[in-house]
Amino acid sequence: MDDVGHAPSLHTNQSGQRGVNNCVLPFGSTVTRRTQRDFAKMAMGSKRKTPPGILLLRRVRGRNWSPKTFRYAILLITFIAYACYHASRKPSSIVKSVLHPDSSTKPPQEHINKYPWPLGDVFIKEETDANQVSFRNSKGWEPFTGKHGTSRLGEIDVAFLACYSIGMYVAGHLGDSLDLRLFLTWGMIGSGFFVGLFGMGYFWNIHAFWFFLVMQMAAGLFQATGWPSVVAVVGNWFGKRKRGLIMGIWNAHTSVGNICGSLIAAGVLEYGWGWSFIAPGFVMSLGGVLVYLFLAAYPEDVGFPDINSNSGKFIKRKRNIEEEEEEEVEEGVDADVEGEGGEGSSSGPGSGYEHKRSVGLLQACMIPGVIPFALCLFFSKLVAYTFLYWLPFYLSQTTIGGEYVSVKTAGNLSTLFDVGGIVGGILAGYISDKFKARATTAATFMYAAIPAMLVYHSYGGVSQTVNILLMMVAGLFVNGPYALITTAVSADLGTHKSLQGDSRALATVTAIIDGTGSAGAALGPLLTGFLSTLGWQAVFYMLVAGALCAGLLLTRLVIAEIREKLGYVDEVPATEPLLNDRRNCGLQLSSSISSLFSTTLEAIFAWCFVLYLHNQIPLRYQIKRNMKRKKLNVENETLPSEALSSLIPIV
Repeated sequence: MDDVGHAPSLHTNQSGQRGVNNCVLPFGSTVTRRTQRDFAKMAMGSKRKTPPGILLLRRVRGRNWSPKTFRYAILLITFIAYACYHASRKPSSIVKSVLHPDSSTKPPQEHINKYPWPLGDVFIKEETDANQVSFRNSKGWEPFTGKHGTSRLGEIDVAFLACYSIGMYVAGHLGDSLDLRLFLTWGMIGSGFFVGLFGMGYFWNIHAFWFFLVMQMAAGLFQATGWPSVVAVVGNWFGKRKRGLIMGIWNAHTSVGNICGSLIAAGVLEYGWGWSFIAPGFVMSLGGVLVYLFLAAYPEDVGFPDINSNSGKFIKRKRNIEEEEEEEVEEGVDADVEGEGGEGSSSGPGSGYEHKRSVGLLQACMIPGVIPFALCLFFSKLVAYTFLYWLPFYLSQTTIGGEYVSVKTAGNLSTLFDVGGIVGGILAGYISDKFKARATTAATFMYAAIPAMLVYHSYGGVSQTVNILLMMVAGLFVNGPYALITTAVSADLGTHKSLQGDSRALATVTAIIDGTGSAGAALGPLLTGFLSTLGWQAVFYMLVAGALCAGLLLTRLVIAEIREKLGYVDEVPATEPLLNDRRNCGLQLSSSISSLFSTTLEAIFAWCFVLYLHNQIPLRYQIKRNMKRKKLNVENETLPSEALSSLIPIV
């Protein structure tokens, strides 16, 4: 019923399409008395409201948009939203040199910026204006100065990531239980608020470590609302046919947010480091307002059936909506354009005619593939976030072409790793769509990342051009599976066929997978801080081990995909409701545990082989280079007998 107590009525709009009040039927649908009753039940039972911005645009425009237009809008809004999330995470890395000047600065060196490629002054000049000189010569900001300053900076980073990881599990379950639009809105506003409070410590002259620690922990909890929500929203609007490619392109918001956050924080740094937090926090809050006004989290909110529905009553409508998505859906009745009641057309986030219950954490873990992909992402994020946090420092501490680069140049060069990651995410999504093999694609990329990282470590110092090319290749293989698992794979598992439309698990599954991965993201940079004291070779050993474990954890799923391609049929039917069978849940859990143990043994043997190769390849390269140098030095001289005897084993 509407606000004045009238039952929903069937009408025909200007384009000849029939609907019930605010519920728009796809072209070609047959309206029966049962259909009228079903849509009436949906309209009366809805608990969500149509976004106010969309209602306003309907009044101005006089008609609704097509499903395709809504999908473009959803991609754009969620892209902006999560770019804001990542932009608000960058200030802490930008202001570290101000809070603790000695942590990331070193005296300039001769010929430090002679390389003109690839972006000119962005990569070759280090500004030395008065503001930067004052920053470098400042005493820093208590409590991040002194011998414990670096460790305290690391502690707030770990606290943020730890709370982010823990909050991910809670946020995922809440996202499936609450309205995703409102949940994402409050998450963005809350995150922006606490990021801004961290910066207010500068203006309030706060020097208590607990204040900054608590602000980072609170920001981490609110940041956890972002990823499960945006993936669930995109999954609600897009089917599986091109989900990998679409989400691979869409996942570029991570790198775009990192770049924008760095530019904003660095641009206002000269006015005080507090502004580097307040400005991104304000942008984050504005993004929350945008989400509240215009984000249609569910197709039902704007009059379209759920695209992930398995109900027979919606199958025909779903086909029609995909075939006719080029057409525009118009609403001819003014009362309908105004949206009487302002409510969506569905009774809940799920498909069908009654509100769907959310899935618990244990039930979501029992969905086939969730545990292996979650553990794989643990190691994949361990590798990816180690590069994210430590690559600029690594570039500034190692010679490239026989010379050191400045801290600013190192930071700018490290962004090209993200450029390779964007290409990797798109490529991984396209390949997984083409061959319909998510696990095989992710495992292949992780295995390819091993030689890519070893080659980068061994030959990245030859020249800056070689370093950039190898860095982008490493970023392609490292971030490719990371992007694939956190987007398309999470959306696929959240609408797995074992659910049979009984419940929704998009946000919960996304939270489990990305929450587990975030634990690895916190562990990787922490281990790097200890291992870097032993040398960068030890750090790369850790990265190779992480990539190897990530690939091996998907072995069972890869075998299953290959068997499916070869035409083998599993003993358990694919349509069996696994969530309702405790026996199958136990088998799934025991299978995952046994897979973890077997993967550990495989990783040990494979790791020994990788260590052997990593020691042999640089050794042979070094031997050949030394031989060439010796030949040049003794070209007109006779080699002593000792030199000849030393060359015999080498040959």
